[in-house]
Amino acid sequence: MLAAAQRLRKSSDFTAAFRGGRRVGRGTLVVHLQIDEPALASTARAGFVVSKAVGNAVVRNRVRRRLRHLVRDRLADLPVGATIVVRALPAAATATAETLGADLDAALTVARTPRRRR
Repeated sequence: MLAAAQRLRKSSDFTAAFRGGRRVGRGTLVVHLQIDEPALASTARAGFVVSKAVGNAVVRNRVRRRLRHLVRDRLADLPVGATIVVRALPAAATATAETLGADLDAALTVARTPRRRR
């Protein structure tokens, strides 16, 4: 489980990450990463979105538990004040833990790199 201070609960927090964060998609998931000022939060926080398109309630909860376990280990690597929302895609239902971890790592790496100027 994530500590209470590390969980996103309010829909406004999810909306802020969706609108103000950087979105990176991979085969099984989409990561929305927003990095705020450190004074606003004491730790990095995470939230999860697993829709009915992923599967029934049993499958959705299994995917959410797997993602929560993977993100918990990676929250310490994110800067203080970061907000991450992980949205599972339907392919996450049949993906292995290794695939989910590799997709999460790849998405976080791309989301943390600065954007290039056009």
